[in-house]
Amino acid sequence: MTLLLDKDVLRKSLPMKEAISAVEEGFRLSKTALVPQRIPLKIERHNAVFLYMPAYVGGMDALVVKEVSVHPDNPKKGLPTVQGTILLNDPSSGSLLAILEGGSLTAIRTGATTGVATKYLSRRDATNLGIFGCGVQARTQLEAIACVRRIHKAKVYDINATAAKKFAFEMSELLGIDVKIANSPRDVLEGMDIIVTATTSKIPVFSGEWIAPGTHINGIGSHTPDARELDTETIRRSRVIVDSREACLEEAGDIIIPINEGAITVDHIKADLGEVVRGECDARTSDEEVTVFKSVGLALEDAVVALRAYIIARDKGLGKIIEL
Repeated sequence: MTLLLDKDVLRKSLPMKEAISAVEEGFRLSKTALVPQRIPLKIERHNAVFLYMPAYVGGMDALVVKEVSVHPDNPKKGLPTVQGTILLNDPSSGSLLAILEGGSLTAIRTGATTGVATKYLSRRDATNLGIFGCGVQARTQLEAIACVRRIHKAKVYDINATAAKKFAFEMSELLGIDVKIANSPRDVLEGMDIIVTATTSKIPVFSGEWIAPGTHINGIGSHTPDARELDTETIRRSRVIVDSREACLEEAGDIIIPINEGAITVDHIKADLGEVVRGECDARTSDEEVTVFKSVGLALEDAVVALRAYIIARDKGLGKIIEL
């Protein structure tokens, strides 16, 4: 028997606090994980990237294979930018436990990962959040950060003014947070303690010279060597923590480009998130320090969140049982 979890069931079976809890535990157990480098297929003809990602987290016995596609032109067609499917298996028998809608789960686990990073890396008194991008990912970013910090005010910016207006209205209503539309990229940073970049931009969305001391930045949008949301100055002046050294040195233009320019070395990456969660490395060294969490997304996150969603859905009788 296999459980089918569509996007509506996932929202019911995977509250953000549960997702954050699962991701935090997953990074704590990351030494037990088998996470091969993802296999990317870039389809130039369709301006698309397909990614294939397996993972096994031994401490939780979570095993998944994920296929995800990224189509930046999809919003013009009325389709989501990110789509995907996740297969959750029983590692002891090989049985297929669940098929999960991957786009929604990706957005939830990406937000949850940022939530974990923000919990450890941002100042504890951080209350104001600035967000670049107003798509699906930005929504779960705001939701997750609001779970780990007392966010009083948020400012958002998107090159699509209609999307920004809709985001500000809907998220204000959903979370009871004062969400305002920023007038410019620089305005997003003014007075903000935490910044999130959740865009499809291939060039930096703000200048590192605008960052105030003590700011924490989550860079989650770019995931190819030739694209970056954060400029060299932002990376150079920041304490950089990543989801995975190996993955970021392969895929994160935010890190790769400054290295190729000679502005930083590989040693500028202080730790991965698992090392921070386990207390093996300091998250930040002072309240004045600027911190950056760079994420390209790991199948480890999918594995632990998919397992948590499956267990909750199974116990609550949610989802559809199918036979293949």
